[in-house]
Amino acid sequence: MKLLAVDTSGPVCGVAVMDGDKVLSEMISQNRYTHSASLMPMVEQSLRSAGVTLAEMDALAVVTGPGSFTGVRIGVATVKGLAHGSGKPCVPVDALEALARSACPGWGEIPVCPMQDARAGQVYAAAFRKDERLMDNAPLKLEDCLERLRTLDDGNWLFTGDGAAVHRERIQEILGDKAVFAEGDFACLRPSAVGLLAQEKGSPTDYLTLRETYLRPPNAEKNKKLLEAMRHG
Repeated sequence: MKLLAVDTSGPVCGVAVMDGDKVLSEMISQNRYTHSASLMPMVEQSLRSAGVTLAEMDALAVVTGPGSFTGVRIGVATVKGLAHGSGKPCVPVDALEALARSACPGWGEIPVCPMQDARAGQVYAAAFRKDERLMDNAPLKLEDCLERLRTLDDGNWLFTGDGAAVHRERIQEILGDKAVFAEGDFACLRPSAVGLLAQEKGSPTDYLTLRETYLRPPNAEKNKKLLEAMRHG
């Protein structure tokens, strides 16, 4: 399957072009530009580098969350537009599962905790061992997350994602030598991992039903509810 994979759920913007498990091209970028400014030029460059066109793709994969509310919307909206114009199916991919695959290709023996920074001392986190999910995606206080991990496995844990980077000192303070951290490119979500997961376990859908996946309401929605409550209070 030829597939275009997109991720804008975190600080890194990523695009990959896949042919089965072969990576034809892959680009990741973290710079001063917003994902909205970076994504389409990266899509165009990735397709050119791979020597293929959008029309040749069998499907378009995109990370639908959890993650940055604005970032997730940018990726999903872009893929919806590309799918509408090209008539291609879309494949939603879970951000935390893709993070775990990026940090531990082939799902190594050590359990993996992909972690995104959710601000205010919270993280979006999950847990995996090989291809087994140990913990569902959840928004948690960091300390509650680490306590839950210890109930699953009291051995070493591999941490990855921007949440792990932000809270590294506190994680080491609590878990000590049992905390291992992915480094370099393995610490960010690779768009090629998005492509692999889309092909292995994705459920294609059309652009009309493609939706973002949030673990808590966006701030705009919470503010709207607060204003409505104040008006009727």
